[in-house]
Amino acid sequence: MQSTIVIINLLGAVALLLFGLAQVKDGVTRAFGVRLRSGLATGTRSGARSFVSGLLATIALQSSTATALTVASFAERNLIRPRMAQIVLLGANVGTAITAWLVATGIEWLSPLIILIGLILLRGRSSPRQGAGTALIGVGLMLLSLHLLGLATEPMRQSPALAAFIGLLDNAWPVALILSATLAFVSSSSLAMIVLILSLSSTGILSTGLIIVLVLGANLGGAIPPVIATLSGPAAARRITLGNLIVRGIGCAIALPLAGFGADIMQTLPLSPGKLPVDAHLAFNILLAMAAWPFSGLLSDLATRIVPADPEIEDGPRFLDPQALESPVMALANATREVLGVGDAIERMLIRAENAFKHNDLEPLSEIAALEKRVDRLQQDVKIYLSKLGREGLDDENARRSIVIIDYAINLEHIGDIIEKGICEQVRKKITNSLKFSDDGYDELKDLFNLTIDNLRTAQTIFVTGDFNLARHLMEIKVDVRRLEKRSAERHLERLRDGRMESLQTSSLHLDMLRDLKRINAHIVSVAHPILDDSGVLIESRLRYAEPGA
Repeated sequence: MQSTIVIINLLGAVALLLFGLAQVKDGVTRAFGVRLRSGLATGTRSGARSFVSGLLATIALQSSTATALTVASFAERNLIRPRMAQIVLLGANVGTAITAWLVATGIEWLSPLIILIGLILLRGRSSPRQGAGTALIGVGLMLLSLHLLGLATEPMRQSPALAAFIGLLDNAWPVALILSATLAFVSSSSLAMIVLILSLSSTGILSTGLIIVLVLGANLGGAIPPVIATLSGPAAARRITLGNLIVRGIGCAIALPLAGFGADIMQTLPLSPGKLPVDAHLAFNILLAMAAWPFSGLLSDLATRIVPADPEIEDGPRFLDPQALESPVMALANATREVLGVGDAIERMLIRAENAFKHNDLEPLSEIAALEKRVDRLQQDVKIYLSKLGREGLDDENARRSIVIIDYAINLEHIGDIIEKGICEQVRKKITNSLKFSDDGYDELKDLFNLTIDNLRTAQTIFVTGDFNLARHLMEIKVDVRRLEKRSAERHLERLRDGRMESLQTSSLHLDMLRDLKRINAHIVSVAHPILDDSGVLIESRLRYAEPGA
């Protein structure tokens, strides 16, 4: 009975730690998501900046996995060179080690105060304030979980069974590494595994050599979730996460035979015995970064050879099977998959327009006209396909879903028109006439571009899942977009009044791009309307009604 209670307490503390990590990531993303992604994208022009960007982003997000997936999405959009992406992930590995070291500094007693401050901030109305509150609550829960882990592992000091198990692992280091890697993979967090090792080491039952081996396993297992998450993604994204796994795998393979030698060195250093796991974790990642940095180019070339380029996709519809019209559910699923492909094409159009805008390069615009024609053709095919389904008779639920699919396809087609006829022409004019935005104006448009792409990805998820919370969040972001567009226009006019030459030359371009990006976001947010309308939380007008004569 006592053993069962210990296991339950231990698993509960680990679950609380993972929940806290998730809250920190969600809160930071909500509060600083666009600025964080923009900073990470712009901070990759040199090796040193790439390393620091990955380190800082991981400390902020409390997740090297989140950083890896973000960098993979940049690689997919050609916003970062493969070599720099690998260096970013080296920084991310050091960042998660620093996070573990900070967590282990013995400040668990601050957790109630941090949670209280987070709750106060959470009552604010602005998204950044609520995001900061959520992140602080997550930090408080992480610190609280450390205290609970210490209490849960206390009874283990006298456990003969655990002592015997640890003895077996101490005589089979490869098995110990695989076990630690598996636990880190299952929890999707190397930090959670390091904290667990930290709690176990405080009981005094782990040798220094075994601590190092378990830390190596945590590092290896923590590199696997990003690889799994990008398996269905484009080749550019898969190469980045695979490269990070190769680096950690080689590092662990080299370090495992030297674990005993490393243990002897650490025992001679003036290190706190209670913090050996986080010290070993930090030392391993710093040494790994120093060793792998010079070979980052070779690593990206190796990943390119291992992961072949994506095959060319046929231009016509892929999922609109006429035989499936006999089954409305299957036909609607087919149409949904096809419209998701339309959304992917729109994302590629936005990414190419953004790349042309940022790098003053007309080449990315060359594919947009063909993509827009494909979008027009596919949305027309979807409408015809679903019109045939309608003749067979649908129940109310399937009829509503059919309308939602057609409505989303039409909105995506409108977005394609805005990109081709509006955004692209404005970017082409900027490049052809060698126009330069002011630094402030450029940053405002770049942030709105990034936010628009993120919103489109959220809309794709909502379209498939019908998630109410995501739909509500996307609707709230629409308000943020409107405020961002208004504030940017006001600042632009202020710069005009100040007589800034860049703003005078690009005035019409700036305002036109703001207008078009706002229109695109309005079409994107439309995917949330049916969900919120069915839930009764959507009003018909933003107008405030007042009594006549009031």
